[in-house]
Amino acid sequence: MKENNRINWKKLIKPCIFAAVILAVFLLNRRYGWSDYITDPRWYQRLQETMKEDYLEVMAIYMVVMIVGCVVLALPGVTFAIIAGTLFGPWMGTFLCSISATIGAILAFLVGRFFLRDSLRDKVMKNKYINRLLFDENTKNEMTVLMVTRLVPVFPYNLQNFAYGITDISLAKYSLGTFVFMIPGTAMYTFGTYAVIDGSNRIFYAGATVVIAAVVIVASKLLKKKYVGPEDGHEKTENRQKTSETDQ
Repeated sequence: MKENNRINWKKLIKPCIFAAVILAVFLLNRRYGWSDYITDPRWYQRLQETMKEDYLEVMAIYMVVMIVGCVVLALPGVTFAIIAGTLFGPWMGTFLCSISATIGAILAFLVGRFFLRDSLRDKVMKNKYINRLLFDENTKNEMTVLMVTRLVPVFPYNLQNFAYGITDISLAKYSLGTFVFMIPGTAMYTFGTYAVIDGSNRIFYAGATVVIAAVVIVASKLLKKKYVGPEDGHEKTENRQKTSETDQ
């Protein structure tokens, strides 16, 4: 009886810690008003005003809002890349957005590894692409898998962050690979945004955006062809063709 009680308590520890973290974020949000920068229609103007007084404060606000927005609210990272390009320019914007996205991905990774490991496994297994790459025994190179999942847009971004938590990949390797392979896609949006709003070097930044976009698109197609395979429709067509050839 005592052993059963101990097992039950052990099962409750992780959910309780997870709930405590969520409560802490909620209380801190009430204290500092982080969500106001998302819900307030004047959020951009407020940030611009604050930026004139304290640049570092705006950087911190942006990073916190992006991390909470991506991890807790599951908002699209593209939105924050555009905001970063507008507020901080293409270079600093790319760096801040990539760092913030990486921190958010690390938090999701840790939640998946230590709190939601069992409950996530069934859901992750239902996604055939993630299941094939992350849990296939034939997949040896973990950095290659990270590169594919970050650059090929068939993998749900938020789901894959949690999914990596239930794999055997180390936190250090996951963090490094996530940061590096997120930079190209982030730069495409920050440079593109700045090309629109910057009047003096518009041609340069527009050209840089085109080059980055071309590299990202070509790399994505090549990686998808090599590691992901054809879509369901193509697979079915190929199977029907093979069946008809066999019948003949």
